[in-house]
Amino acid sequence: MGRVKTALIKRIALKTCKDYPDKFGEDFGNNKKIASEFVDFPSKKLRNVITGYITRIVKQRKKNK
Repeated sequence: MGRVKTALIKRIALKTCKDYPDKFGEDFGNNKKIASEFVDFPSKKLRNVITGYITRIVKQRKKNK
């Protein structure tokens, strides 16, 4: 059983993935740097949670293709 993501995290992650679909990949470290350029995060923890969700979305999309 995994952790539940809040609507805020999902909304920001999905919007960022939709706006910049070719920028993100399957590597969390690179996604973290890229996400910091596009979104102003109030804390490191929030940045990491959102970036983790973005990475998960990218992996799921690649798997379903």
